Amino acid sequence: MMTNTKQVLITGASSGIGQQLAIDYAREGWSVLGCGQNQERLQALADTSDKITAISFDITNYGDVNQKLGGLTNAPDLIILNAGTCEYIEHGQIDVALFRRVYDVNIFGMLNCIEALQSSFNENTHLVIIGSTASYIPLPRAEAYGSSKAAVAYIAHTLAIDLASKGVTVSLVSPGFVKTPLTDKNDFAMPMIVTPEFASEKIRAGIAAGKKEIHFPTRFSFILKCISLLPIRMQLAAVKRMTGRTA
Repeated sequence: MMTNTKQVLITGASSGIGQQLAIDYAREGWSVLGCGQNQERLQALADTSDKITAISFDITNYGDVNQKLGGLTNAPDLIILNAGTCEYIEHGQIDVALFRRVYDVNIFGMLNCIEALQSSFNENTHLVIIGSTASYIPLPRAEAYGSSKAAVAYIAHTLAIDLASKGVTVSLVSPGFVKTPLTDKNDFAMPMIVTPEFASEKIRAGIAAGKKEIHFPTRFSFILKCISLLPIRMQLAAVKRMTGRTA
């Protein structure tokens, strides 16, 4: 008796949220395409389950992405574009090279993947894009990261409108702080930080429910959403108070 195994493609699968999602979906019986740049870590992930296939490429390399994703034989039922990076600026001093590095991964890397896969989109496709609660309000030092995730959110919401005629479901995930190798580099307090296991559970539950927006932890994201509704002068005052900025 033949079974129709569902397939999920996950970028940024070599660590953090992406890695945990790959492990959990494989445990649920999904066929997992785990994508990332670090071939060694991806292979270690693939070795944990015969359900996981490693695909190594650099999402900022347009040609590499199209070669690896554009030629997929079967269209994934679920596409989770999770790969991302974060760098902070200091004292409001703009560093254009830093902005380019962050945007290349968070925005253009995501778009490279979408363009490579979009010809296979159909009424069974669920496209999930990982944003951040950092896009809700202005945060100190996050000019590059926050603005990139604000762009990601806008793109996700507009794609949800434009792809609806094809039956494609688009969901935006906005996590708060999650303990990953990326956040391990942060040198500041991270309120209500959660584990990758917690993040994976919330994301998978939201996807299964067909939610267009998935955000967590609930209390943290609710606070930021409430602040975002305030006039900008009050937003800035609230952020300064929250982060200890006096100037």
